[in-house]
Amino acid sequence: MSTDIENLFKDKVLGHPAGLFVLFFTEMWERFSYYGMRAILVIFLTGAITGNNPGWGWSTSAALSLLGTYALFVYLTPLLGGWLADNKIGYRMAVVIGALLMTLGHAAMAVETPTFLYIGIALLIVGNGFFKPNMTSIISKMYAGKDAKKDGAYNIFYMGVNAGAFIGIMLCGWVGEKIGWSWGFGLAGIFMLLGMLQFYFAQPLFGSLGDKPVKKNVEDSTQTVDVDTEKRNPFSIVDYALIAVFTVSALIFIFNDPLSKIGNIQTLNFTVAGLSDSLFFALLAAISFIVLLIVRIPRYTKIERDRMIAFSIFSLFTIFFWAAFEQAAGSLPIYTRDFTNRILEGTAGTVFKVVDLLVTVVPLGIITYVLISLFKKTFKKIGLANIILGTSFLIVWAIVLYKLYVEFNDPNTEVPVTWFAILNSLFIIIFAPLFTKWWDSSYNPPASVKYFLGLALLALGFGFLAFGARNVAAGAEGASLSMVWLVLAYLFHTLGELCLSPMGLSYLSKLIPTRMIAFMFGVYYLAIAIGNKLAHYIGGDIEKITQEYSLSGFFLIFAIVPFVLGIVSLLLHPLLKKLMHGVK
Repeated sequence: MSTDIENLFKDKVLGHPAGLFVLFFTEMWERFSYYGMRAILVIFLTGAITGNNPGWGWSTSAALSLLGTYALFVYLTPLLGGWLADNKIGYRMAVVIGALLMTLGHAAMAVETPTFLYIGIALLIVGNGFFKPNMTSIISKMYAGKDAKKDGAYNIFYMGVNAGAFIGIMLCGWVGEKIGWSWGFGLAGIFMLLGMLQFYFAQPLFGSLGDKPVKKNVEDSTQTVDVDTEKRNPFSIVDYALIAVFTVSALIFIFNDPLSKIGNIQTLNFTVAGLSDSLFFALLAAISFIVLLIVRIPRYTKIERDRMIAFSIFSLFTIFFWAAFEQAAGSLPIYTRDFTNRILEGTAGTVFKVVDLLVTVVPLGIITYVLISLFKKTFKKIGLANIILGTSFLIVWAIVLYKLYVEFNDPNTEVPVTWFAILNSLFIIIFAPLFTKWWDSSYNPPASVKYFLGLALLALGFGFLAFGARNVAAGAEGASLSMVWLVLAYLFHTLGELCLSPMGLSYLSKLIPTRMIAFMFGVYYLAIAIGNKLAHYIGGDIEKITQEYSLSGFFLIFAIVPFVLGIVSLLLHPLLKKLMHGVK
């Protein structure tokens, strides 16, 4: 293994192994397909069933219920996929299997029938479980013993994530809206396929890195085995019972919610204390999981117990952060389509076209430079992989140039609904280096302040949306609000994300003992998954809340709740500092 790592470091691109950039581009195409599909899913499902590019005319609650269930599983299946790769099939094979399944999933969605839609989403969920955890695992193995280079490696990889999201939303969104939804979904599948082929044929570069794990028989009496004297906390019968109640209740809610809203299939039909069947099981799942934590955590030693309590509090904040932040995939596209004036005239239209050109061509040009650098170092070793990668970029450039040609020759300038979603990735690329310098400086704030800043900035973004919609009457089905409010919302949401999102895994590694990382990693990803489902469960009521109250009132919910929780985080600072026992 060490020989393979050293060989990888012989061929460097921008100071890092060429293999890192193979992973960079593979992840970029996966994120291209994921965010590209997600950008058009809701506006396709809820679009009018008549017109030049008809949608399916679903209700907002039905569309977001499906999106919420999909997003929830996207964060849960990697736990199983990671385990399979670790113990059975190896990281590289898991990535190939995952990419193939996701390619088939996007292809199924391009057929545009309900049956193929559900098949496609199921394939994307399973494929994501194989793919998502194992790319970072390969990087971790690649940089074993080279900790000084790890931060830079993950920063480069993170740029690949955002580059893929940026290009995917831009191209799949434009193609889906302007040409046809099937073309948008199909485009996501094409680049997922090309990403898979590029990675598959680049595998010789990695040697045995990420291969199928080999079982080892540890019978060498000369080896010294460290005895773990720390207090263990085996799962009791009560623990298993609570896990069973949580799992069954959660699954009932996860499947019953979209079934009842999409197909009006009432698998269960009852109310308890005024709660519908779906809400009842969601509440039962939440209570059982909280009780599980209350029962298990006190059984650890004091320091472990306290740190796990602190991390559990952070996970709770995480749920509500993502419940608000993920409106970007659900209710915000509805707001953009129905309530925002996206028509630009005269100079304003020309300025937008120039800005669109710059934010399209400049990032793509930088990534193309990286591609050429990779070619120079690896073409002799993995020529076919490089040809596939080069072909994919030729296709991207062709679509981009065609898009720019169409837009510049169109006398009317209408900003696509999906265009605003690229702002998140654009702002991350701009501001992430500044936040990195802040966290590395002597002014690095404590955890409670970071969570306050993340929640407060998120709340401020929704505050702009609420203020912009203040004059929209209750029950209005459309309006012509300024795009400025959307831009400000995405800006402050991204700043909030940069404050809070990276903190979860960072504090997981600092607060949790190694032997319990897997369990608490599951807790953290479960928090994000719940946040995603909660986001679209609440977001699905945008029409109902707008009818009964107002559009401004809907966004005020997401301004007030995160801000209050941010204040709670500040107030908990003395307690959290004590519970963390010196961890900063």
